[in-house]
Order: sequence, then structure tokens, then C-alpha cells
Amino acid sequence: MIFSIARRLTLATFLATAGAVTVPVMVPQMAQAQTTGFKQALAAAVSDNKSVAAFYKANGYSPIFVGTKDRGRRSALLKALRTADVHGLPAARYRMQELEAAFKAARSPKDRGRVEGMAAKIFVQFARDLQSGALEPHRVDSGIVRVIPRRDAGAMLASYSGKSPAAFMKSLAPRTPEYARLMKEKMKLEKVVGQGGWGPKVQASAVKPGQSGGAVVELRNRLIAMGYLKRTSTPAYDGNMQKAVQLFQFDHGLVADGVAGETTIKEVNTTAQKRLSQVIVAMERERWMEGARGDRHVLVNIPDFSAKIMDNGKVTFQTRTVVGANTSDRRTPEFSDIMEHMVINPTWNVPRSIATKEYLPLFQKNRNAAGHLQLYDNRGRKVSRANINFASYNARTFPYAIKQPPSRRNALGLVKFMFPNKHNIYLHDTPAKNLFGRDVRAFSHGCVRLNDPFDFAYALLAKQQKDPVGFFQARLKTGNENVVPLQKQVPVHIIYRTAFTQPKGRINYRRDIYGRDAALWNALQKAGVTLRAAKG
Repeated sequence: MIFSIARRLTLATFLATAGAVTVPVMVPQMAQAQTTGFKQALAAAVSDNKSVAAFYKANGYSPIFVGTKDRGRRSALLKALRTADVHGLPAARYRMQELEAAFKAARSPKDRGRVEGMAAKIFVQFARDLQSGALEPHRVDSGIVRVIPRRDAGAMLASYSGKSPAAFMKSLAPRTPEYARLMKEKMKLEKVVGQGGWGPKVQASAVKPGQSGGAVVELRNRLIAMGYLKRTSTPAYDGNMQKAVQLFQFDHGLVADGVAGETTIKEVNTTAQKRLSQVIVAMERERWMEGARGDRHVLVNIPDFSAKIMDNGKVTFQTRTVVGANTSDRRTPEFSDIMEHMVINPTWNVPRSIATKEYLPLFQKNRNAAGHLQLYDNRGRKVSRANINFASYNARTFPYAIKQPPSRRNALGLVKFMFPNKHNIYLHDTPAKNLFGRDVRAFSHGCVRLNDPFDFAYALLAKQQKDPVGFFQARLKTGNENVVPLQKQVPVHIIYRTAFTQPKGRINYRRDIYGRDAALWNALQKAGVTLRAAKG
């Protein structure tokens, strides 16, 4: 009779019915063994991640992915992982298929513990990558010194366990109009790639208005394919084509003269795959900017050679710039800081590197060279060059500071804009105005020169002065150095975007003047990012 009952009842019910003395002991022991097995497997699975391990230790090793009530979290995670390619992330890194299979196959407590740990670590990796980037930028290029806002793994797991899983996943990607437009352009380019690109390249070094023939037809067809020219069968470089070339040049940072010269042809011939890689890199860079930029901020785009004042997402002022030359010690770094003040009629305190590398050798040849510069000892006293034996010093032992007093010839021009930083980078005027007429304007020692520094100053001062022009000019006319604090300090973001969008209109592309985007794309590819080709 006992065996008959056992066949119909669960083990616990059977033992209780049989009156076995071991019932109160055996069932808790089995449950405890199962719990212990799960905890031990989970602890081992997350032992290589301190933050994740600390999260589970704090919550008593309770599951948030494999529990009977965790189906929503499992589903939201797997669904999000399927979008990795859409965001230009390294999909293989997140082992989505492996995780999905592991969820289905887990039966024993130990299996469930291992899968819980696996899911937690994949979740953290994906969430961080989507929120703040898949790369550590400074490891790719030392000129990218931006501080990336990485969230703590434990904090993300805690948030995910306490919120709507789908809503949490949706909140991770940058919620900026720029990111949304870049994603739209990515999908558009994937279709172009899937259709074979924009057609044959232009087989000529230059094509000019009035010409006709094969090169003109090739140029015409690529302009049509890229959306710059309405469909036409004309074989001549007519007025419509000239306007289309001008629009293309404008969107690519070129002099918009309507003549398809060598540089324009090179840009026209750039493949859709190359443009797609630029957009993916731009999306990664946008993820690095996660967080508030400030209602009012200054945006300096290095390869665009531009500085903009942004107010509530709109450009309220824009000027051309000159940026650092493309040498290892002159490239303008990428970072964010806070503009605190401007200096009218600034003194140029020559950086030590320039003083020893450029001026000391000059003085050793001719002590009277660069007569506009003044030398000071370590006590701040002006020193006559006649008393200095320049030949006795080298770059390490040279003891003097070099300064240029305020003047129209000053290397900083008549105003500089300060956001004190360890890189010694700031925005400033320049007496070398001729450089602003060039397409590529990478000539400085690293600082950013402004084409319209006075207007830039007026725009900043307008928030704190009724007559910003009069205020500025009054101080300028004194000829004396004058520090003007900004009553409301302004964030400055120095970025590097070779692909960027407009609120209305086509995407813009720029040349990779420092090779940083190429390095980032290589790093993304090594991480597992691929170019997708979409059908239709």
C-alpha cells in the first residue's frame, strides 16, 4: 500500500503520509542543497567581476534572470541583444544565441546559477556599450582624452531588477536628435550598400562646367544616386549639375565653387561602405557624450574646422576655426571642460615646449631674433637678452619664461577664451587671418583659433551685458590685459566628427585629418563590428 501511495503522490506528500520520521529533515536538506548549489555556481560565475559579484552578495544571490518571475527580464535582454547590429555594436561580443540556448537548457540549480551569472555579465557589457560606447577611446588614440561616464555594473543590475525591463533597455541608447539621425542614415546607407553602392566611380581627376563626355556622365550618375541631382540624361556639365556639385561641396566642407576638382572628385568617389563606417564611428562617439551637454554650450568640431554656440539644441553662433597641425605634438585633443572667463588684450605665455623646441634654437643662432618676445627669470623679473648665454642651455636646463605682451601682433590676437585644463588648450584670436580661407585649416600648436573672435565674445557677453559690444570695446581700447569672468560658465566640448547631421537636410562628411576615425573603425572591427548590407 505504501508503494501504491508513492506512485500517486509527490515525494514530500508520500513521506508525510507515511509518517516518516525523516520528513522534517530530508525536504529542507534537499531545498537547501539546491539553493546552495545555485549560489555556489552563481558566485563562481561572477567572481571575475567585482561589481557584479558585490551586487549578488548584497541581494543574497537571488536571481533576476532565471527565476520563475524573471521571464520579462530574460525576454527584454534577448530582444535588446538582437538590436546590437542596428546600433553599430559588436554583436558577437554579447553571445545572444549562446545565452538563449543556455536559458532553455538550464535544468539543475548549478546550471541555473551559471546561466544567471552569464546573463548578468552579458547584460552589463551590452548596457555599458550601448550607453557609453564599446571602446575605451584613449587606448585607441592618446589624443582622445575624453572622460567616459561608465555606470557601475551593480547599479545597473539593481536598476534593471527594479524597473520595467523593456523601458530600462530603451533608455540606454543616447536620446539625442543627433544619434537618432545617425541611426536613420546608417539604415539608409545599408540599403545603398545592399544595392551595390552609387555606381561606377568618376574616371577623371577633374571635371569642369561646360564639359561633356564619359566623365561627366559618371559624375552625373553618382550625383543622382546620392540625391544631389534630379534624374536627367544630359551628357553635359550644365547649370543644374554645377548647382548639384556646389551642394555636394557644401555638405563635404569644400569651397562651393561648382567645379569638380581633384578633391571634390575624391569625395564623390568615396564608397558607400566608407561613409557607412564613418556613421558607425560617429554613433560610437555620440555614445561617449552620454549626459547633459548644457542648455548653452560651445561645440568645437575639429575636422569641420568650426566652433558653434549652442542654445537649447540650436546653433546661435558659428565661426570658422584653425586647429592643431597633424603632428604628434600639435594635434588638438578631444575633451570637455568649462569656460570660466575671457581675457581681452592677453599676454601670450609661451608654452615650455614651444620655448625650448622653437625659440631656444632660434636665440642660439641670433639672440635678437623674435624681438617681440620678452624673457623672465624664475622670480618674474624681466631679463635682458644681452646678459644671457643661450648656447650654454638646452631644452632641459633653459631657465627662462618667454612672454609676448598684449598687442595686435600677439600670437593670441586680442582675446582668448579660457576653460583651464591640463592640456593647455583654449580658444583665441589670431593675427594670421589668411589661414581661414583654406579648406583644411590644421596649422596651430593645438589651441583653437577663431575667425570671428569679437563676435564670439559679444555672443557670450550678451547673457550678462546690456551692451556687450560697448563693454568689450571699452576694455579693448585700454590696451591692457583685462580678465572678464563669465557670470554663467559655459561647457565646452571639443569633438571629432567626420560624419554629422543637420536638423534638416543631408548628412555632412569631413576628412579624417588626424586619422583618428580610421583607428577607431579598425578597433571597432577588431571588437566585432561589421558593415551590414540591407535588401530593398
